[in-house]
Amino acid sequence: MNTRTGILAGGNWIIDHVKIIDTWPAQDALANILTSTHGTGGSPYNILVDLAKMGAPFPLAAVGLVGQDADGQIILDDCARFQIDASALKATEQAPTSYTDVMTVQSTGRRTFFHARGANALLDSSHVSFVNTKAKLFHLGYLLLLDGMDKAHPEYGTVAAEVLARAQAAGLKTSIDLVSEDSDRFAKVVLPALKYVDLCIMNEFEAGRVTGHKIRTETGLDRAALAAAMKQLLAEGVREYVIIHFPEGGAALGHDGQLHEHPSVKIPDTYIKGAAGAGDAFTAGALLGWHENLPVTEWLRYGVCAAAANLADETCTGGMLPLAQCLEIGTRYGFRS
Repeated sequence: MNTRTGILAGGNWIIDHVKIIDTWPAQDALANILTSTHGTGGSPYNILVDLAKMGAPFPLAAVGLVGQDADGQIILDDCARFQIDASALKATEQAPTSYTDVMTVQSTGRRTFFHARGANALLDSSHVSFVNTKAKLFHLGYLLLLDGMDKAHPEYGTVAAEVLARAQAAGLKTSIDLVSEDSDRFAKVVLPALKYVDLCIMNEFEAGRVTGHKIRTETGLDRAALAAAMKQLLAEGVREYVIIHFPEGGAALGHDGQLHEHPSVKIPDTYIKGAAGAGDAFTAGALLGWHENLPVTEWLRYGVCAAAANLADETCTGGMLPLAQCLEIGTRYGFRS
């Protein structure tokens, strides 16, 4: 009998330094910083904090690298505050904690990102062990933003694929997420990993880049292209489900061929403070439903409601609420057609 429980999440640990500025300056000109705050960033950081705030009834654990600096201490303090096991989240002297300067123009809300890859770039297979964990699932993200994990591997294709294969061999289920970079690296980096993935989670832009399908068109979501992309990802080796989220909702497809869908919450514009972290919030909700062995439609309902809660704050996890309150947002505002 499998007694594994909990989620171990690894990958990008990032501090977002959010600065509100009065204007976007021309080259060599000056802009004023009006306010400055910090928030969580990166797939495992956002997802584990979201799960803790939602009240996930199972253990949460972290793996990755931070620097020996103030930002790294913020991350470690957050793990302690949210009862996330950080014994495998190591501090290194070789690089600073990864951070992103988020410059937001006050009058327009437009954001520009300056990212320092920092310690995350050093993360590789040697930092990830599954010997002592009792977790049920290992989540890895973001592929395409982890230099050491994205490197080629002579046997598995990429280092990330080797790590995911070891996780499965140790008895864990696996899931992945990507970053939405504008490049032609998607197939090269992502496809080798899919052979060792149980739950493949990404947005429609990323799914399109991996498979070559144009899912988002000028008139909206191309549902035929969405279904074709999901089938193609399953054919590449995903063992259980492909889950894709998008502003209109979320969809899941398994090997039984049944496409499950759930529309997003009809959130009023006045509710929305920022969309940063909405994809990770969806992923957290979906993984919570999966871990608790609920029907697939519930994974998606949890995901869209968690994403809706996330929109109430400009940081990646500041808007997250206990699960019952997330679901109440869906009841209060209803769902799109």
